[in-house]
Amino acid sequence: MAGILIIAHAPFATALRECIAHIYGGIPARIGVIDVSPDCDPAQVSAFAQSEVERLREDNGVLVLTDMYGATPANIASRLTNLANVRVLAGVNLPMLVRAVCYRTTPLDTLV
Repeated sequence: MAGILIIAHAPFATALRECIAHIYGGIPARIGVIDVSPDCDPAQVSAFAQSEVERLREDNGVLVLTDMYGATPANIASRLTNLANVRVLAGVNLPMLVRAVCYRTTPLDTLV
């Protein structure tokens, strides 16, 4: 099963997790969020993101979902691609997240 990390502009990541909690009646295991605020230090958030990847890592790896390609959250997420079994997708939305949660037991590259 793949861990899932959502990195997005504040408060979008938390809002997506709350939607998943509503749909599933609770937050499924191994789903983390990082809300990136306008005044954040990207280096600090990157370090935290790396620790979150390790915390969320499952046998299948970690899928990182981010909002807008080219924006700060996506740039932070892209730094995680050098870690083993981590894949990053931009353009996260609720249907994408629900599908990722439903199919997270598939191989990581298939999930992507």
